[in-house]
Amino acid sequence: MTSEVVEDECEFYSKAEKYWKDVPATVDGMLGGYGHISSIDINSSRKFLQRFLRDGPNRTGTTRALDCGAGIGRITKRLLLPLFKTVDMVDVTEDFLTKARSYLGAEGRRVRNYYRCGLQDFSPEPNSYDVIWIQWVIGHLTDNHLSDFLRRCRAGLRPNGIVVIKDNMAQEGVIMDDVDSSVCRELAVVRRLIRSAGLQLLAEERQENFPDEIYHVYTFAMR
Repeated sequence: MTSEVVEDECEFYSKAEKYWKDVPATVDGMLGGYGHISSIDINSSRKFLQRFLRDGPNRTGTTRALDCGAGIGRITKRLLLPLFKTVDMVDVTEDFLTKARSYLGAEGRRVRNYYRCGLQDFSPEPNSYDVIWIQWVIGHLTDNHLSDFLRRCRAGLRPNGIVVIKDNMAQEGVIMDDVDSSVCRELAVVRRLIRSAGLQLLAEERQENFPDEIYHVYTFAMR
């Protein structure tokens, strides 16, 4: 429970926002010095996502995606824009969204909106997205705010749309990181928060081939 490790909610958010303002607007900055794992990450995410985009009666559409905690657009550029007609990006750090406009290159013209907002205050446009992708950012939300945000994401889905979370998982409990003001939750806690938002878990997968010294990373698809 984040209530056990987050003493001051306002400080929790403001400290995180300050931390990211000092992070370089590069792929290496987005990945905390682990820029070399970007291709492994993207390739795994693409395989995970494509199982929902294949032909079939419940096929997820490819019209519009939302990248949450988008940073400079690493996931938008390499995962979402190649698969979707348009993408929206949301991030709390204005410098990252400014950098994204050049980083994305010509394909960036298919990014419709750059939202500068923390996810605790962000509401996806209802009935608008085929995929809402949330990667390495849920640790910056308290339990209540994460559950509420996922509930808003559910309302933002088009028919057969999915919400995807990809993030670090703790071995046990909830661990606070005072450096970037974030928490890392164990699997059971994340599953519980998904259920509390009224979402059904469709698929769950552990990321392979990441460095041994980092947290285990899991991907969840839900609707």
